[in-house]
Amino acid sequence: MSYRVLLVCMGNICRSPTAEGVFRYFIKINDLGSEVEVDSAGTHGYHVGEAPDSRTQRAAAARGYNLSQLRARKVARQDLDYFDLILAMDKSNLDNLMRMATPEQQKRIGLFMDYSQNFDDDEVPDPYYGLGHGFDLVLDMVEDASLGLVEDIKKKLENS
Repeated sequence: MSYRVLLVCMGNICRSPTAEGVFRYFIKINDLGSEVEVDSAGTHGYHVGEAPDSRTQRAAAARGYNLSQLRARKVARQDLDYFDLILAMDKSNLDNLMRMATPEQQKRIGLFMDYSQNFDDDEVPDPYYGLGHGFDLVLDMVEDASLGLVEDIKKKLENS
């Protein structure tokens, strides 16, 4: 069985590519690369085709994550059928996804931070307009939620 995860923010240049890169790393070190597929996208098409924000890439690279090959794309309708789990970085993008989805598809949509073990936050804050430290906070949150998500997927795969 393979399991497909889509990580979503607004423009797909800060939070969701960070989550994709970090989650890919945790998938790899847990030997789940052949069983778990991950991608990211934005609910808006402002940055389609662009690499992640340079500040995002710098913060990620400082922790050993390479996001340079990722390119922004917009969530497509077929994504709602293709992915087993679609996780938004915040409630606004969760609402956007829910409006796009059928009632059946909505069952596979949630918040990424629901998998966090050490943060009480529901949302990963958008660092785009803030100061540089926001990108490190995003990484802290994304690493934590990614670990929780890996554990959840491991259980799903064991029980399938």
